[in-house]
Amino acid sequence: MKVKYPHVIVVEGKMDKDLLESFLDADIITTNGSEVSRETIEYVRALSMTRTIVVLTDPDAPGKRIRDILNSEVTGLFNAFIPKEKAIKKHKVGVAESDKATIMDALNHLMLPETDSKSSNLTMNDLFELGLMGGEDSASKRKVLENRLHVDQVNGKTLLKRLKALGLDRKDLEEALGRE
Repeated sequence: MKVKYPHVIVVEGKMDKDLLESFLDADIITTNGSEVSRETIEYVRALSMTRTIVVLTDPDAPGKRIRDILNSEVTGLFNAFIPKEKAIKKHKVGVAESDKATIMDALNHLMLPETDSKSSNLTMNDLFELGLMGGEDSASKRKVLENRLHVDQVNGKTLLKRLKALGLDRKDLEEALGRE
């Protein structure tokens, strides 16, 4: 039995759509690759007036490009992120290479892009002090947060924006990193 998903999901291609349709009852739009057409952008924009739109693209450079184009052209889109290591099969990376549990986990952890929460007082200095930036193992520490908080693989500046968008404070980060 398929799971009813209330939001419209935007994916890159037919293989992604076919996989999602195998276990989800949802409206799914494909961009047909990294060249997102003006028609697709306008369709997503029109749908966003009455429906919640979720962007679920591959965790690679073309997927990021599609996500960035859509988010810059249409406001209020939600984003779902699949960790790259959970989206690899036979040397291919993508949504279609993920499993149902990974996709559902991503769809259950949506975030708006680049929104700044008034309830978060995190600063770049906090990221440095927690070793998330500027240290030899900063990338591995960011990876822990990326996986636990579903914020995608990002640099320090974007990580700060996404953590603030989630309304997290320093204590939340310390807990996520396994500190007390």
